Amino acid sequence: QVKLVESGGGLVQAGGSLRLSCVASGSIFIINGMGWYRQAPGKQRELVAVVPRGGSANYADSVKGRFTISRDNAKNTVYLQMNSLKPEDTAVYYCNQQIVGPSGYGMDYWGLGTLVTVSS
Repeated sequence: QVKLVESGGGLVQAGGSLRLSCVASGSIFIINGMGWYRQAPGKQRELVAVVPRGGSANYADSVKGRFTISRDNAKNTVYLQMNSLKPEDTAVYYCNQQIVGPSGYGMDYWGLGTLVTVSS
């Protein structure tokens, strides 16, 4: 069993910052890609940022220069530093991790989401 737990969401004024964290626990051999997605009310879930193991991060155009994704492989954790937040960043943010278990079988895991609300 693998579990992802997100934290760090909340209410912030436009121009402010938040840092999201997502830690994985359970039967983990290795974690390949890690990423953050978001879903605003009435919209489809969209990619925010992803970072492969040992690779460079990729960002949605809407967050480039404002958000930074990072990972700590020793802690099975991915972070999303969000600066210069805008009301349009308001959404539920979901963590995704591509985890390979001891058996060698890998799959995508998702957190339950953390709400980020940016007031104008």
